Amino acid sequence: MDNFNPKLAAWLKNEPATEAGLNNIQIPGKTRNLVWQNRYREPTRYEQALVSQLESAFAEGIVELDALVAALNRRGLRNEAGEAWTLANFQDEMARLGY
Repeated sequence: MDNFNPKLAAWLKNEPATEAGLNNIQIPGKTRNLVWQNRYREPTRYEQALVSQLESAFAEGIVELDALVAALNRRGLRNEAGEAWTLANFQDEMARLGY
């Protein structure tokens, strides 16, 4: 089973398709459903660590943005550039990862 959708990477470009649905027509009963429809690649170790830390913070009842950023910094998790989290760079990172 794939951990990402290999066809999604082509959809990320803002260019019209050159073929009309080539290899994308679904035949009833023969469609391969992907668990991870929205991933164009597997998550990196950094992304997995971030998810783990966010889940732990949410489990502790942390739901406010400033408290969440403070919790990530307390736990020693840095952003991908190795910097401490700020409200601004956390929001930028969530926008980047969520596109």
